[in-house]
Amino acid sequence: MEGNMNLTLKVWRQKNKKTAGKIETYQLTGISPDMSFLEMFDVLNEQLINEGQQPIAFDHDCREGICGMCSMYINGRPHGPKDAVTTCQLHMRSFSDGDTIVVEPWRAKAFPIIKDLVVDRSAFDRIQAAGGYISVNTGNAQDANSLPIAKDAADEAFSAAACIGCGACVAACKNASAMLFVSAKVSQLSLLPQGQPERTMRAERMVAQMDEEGFGACTNTGACSAECPKEISLEHIARLNREYLGAKVSSDKV
Repeated sequence: MEGNMNLTLKVWRQKNKKTAGKIETYQLTGISPDMSFLEMFDVLNEQLINEGQQPIAFDHDCREGICGMCSMYINGRPHGPKDAVTTCQLHMRSFSDGDTIVVEPWRAKAFPIIKDLVVDRSAFDRIQAAGGYISVNTGNAQDANSLPIAKDAADEAFSAAACIGCGACVAACKNASAMLFVSAKVSQLSLLPQGQPERTMRAERMVAQMDEEGFGACTNTGACSAECPKEISLEHIARLNREYLGAKVSSDKV
């Protein structure tokens, strides 16, 4: 897949979290506007390998906008200049011939850099493990018709479940807050019958783990939702606050 785009890439290179990083500049020629951003990086890495240099480390998996692995800060925005897309869904036609593109990793205390553009997002896994689960009885599956769910609640739960845990919300927030991620996970389960057994402790435990991981506080600027590739609504943060307050009140009564 060849084209006529010539680009200058300024990419953050860092050997590991203990070493200092810096921006390195690379020239690319013959890039097709139909390439995805990650395919363009594949071309760059092939060029670097052929020159005897270390390829740039970056996360990727499904390349279909589902897994949330392709986390890059592109020209000052998480996942690049387009709304509601992940980096792997971003195509080079979003840029122009001769452009300079600056690519950096997520910047957050809770997301330490592993190498180059790869950051450690295991903090999200620990938050999820703290309370983002449900209890179910083993044995035969319960008949779905015996668990009626109002359509409005189901729609809200589905919208929250769209969160892919990419961390763009953290990268966009001036405080590196994970409130949008946590609220999506809490909101999804609090709206469904299956999520009720742990409801009184879920928000409290997940928020406590979020704080322990070193994420910042939410100050309602809305950058998280604006840059979220799945357009998770700020309404879920409001629901998280209500769930958290309810959990604190319940625990105080015990």
